[in-house]
Amino acid sequence: MSTSPAPAPLDAIPGRIRAKQSPRPGTWISAVVVALLVLALVNFLITNPVFDWATVATYFLDVKVVQGVGWTLLITVASMVLGTVVALAAAVMRRSDNPVLRGVSWAYIFVFRGTPVYTQLVFWGLFTVIVPRLALGVPFGPELFSLSTRDLFPALLAAIVGLGLNEGAYLAEIIRSGLNSVDRGQDEAAKALGMGNGRILRRIIVPQAMRVIIPPLGNETIGMLKTTSLVLAVPFTLDLTFATNAIANKLFTPVPLLIVAALWYLLITSILMVGQHYLERYFGRGFDDRSGGRATRGRQAAVTRAGTTPTNTLPEVEL
Repeated sequence: MSTSPAPAPLDAIPGRIRAKQSPRPGTWISAVVVALLVLALVNFLITNPVFDWATVATYFLDVKVVQGVGWTLLITVASMVLGTVVALAAAVMRRSDNPVLRGVSWAYIFVFRGTPVYTQLVFWGLFTVIVPRLALGVPFGPELFSLSTRDLFPALLAAIVGLGLNEGAYLAEIIRSGLNSVDRGQDEAAKALGMGNGRILRRIIVPQAMRVIIPPLGNETIGMLKTTSLVLAVPFTLDLTFATNAIANKLFTPVPLLIVAALWYLLITSILMVGQHYLERYFGRGFDDRSGGRATRGRQAAVTRAGTTPTNTLPEVEL
């Protein structure tokens, strides 16, 4: 029983053209220019006494700064959780057949997306002045009991509510686009199986929509981390930006403390970007062509090296 000979290596084929890339001097020139600019920037950062790197190293792990980082992370996480819950409800309302629900959702998104977040935070900071008491009683009649909003609505809660509601207006459109990206036929097939709307949303629509939602949601989380620097408008005075500014005002050295705050924001942002990458890869399973392409090429290369396929894949046909 004869076997077909293994195909010859590509390098052994006579007359094969060995192509080489044409030289690209522009790449080397641009690399040299960038390297010189980087060296000049490093020299500027090291030799400029205004940056005062000794002060940066001293206050990078200062107790007040670390506490400010903790409060900033707390506000970021709590605001994103609140914003995501509100956005999911608003997105579902926008998809509803009820015109009242669609109108309420549209009005919420219109107001909170159309006004600056700083202005909204100022209003939430003045909430205890605008609404000094919350009362329960008979409409236009006697009150049963009342509570002071100063006891129920501290500055931390005002900052979280203000940032969360503002973020929810943006996330609502992101989540709505993600929900709309799922084929409508899957919703119809699930209804044909007897599944309810809530179960369809939880088990079928949302898991597939996460592939579209996660990338902008990660960007919004990073943006929320930096937006927490505006909570002074409430005013909330324990976040990272206020802590570094307070130390800078005491030492009369604003630039080193700005660098401390910037380094902390960069560190946290880098961690969030890594988490976003793994979430995107998890929810993108089965949709990412890059991993599938590598696997396919690897299998095809193994089959070619085995020599089990003929060189001429088309059989000869006698006419």
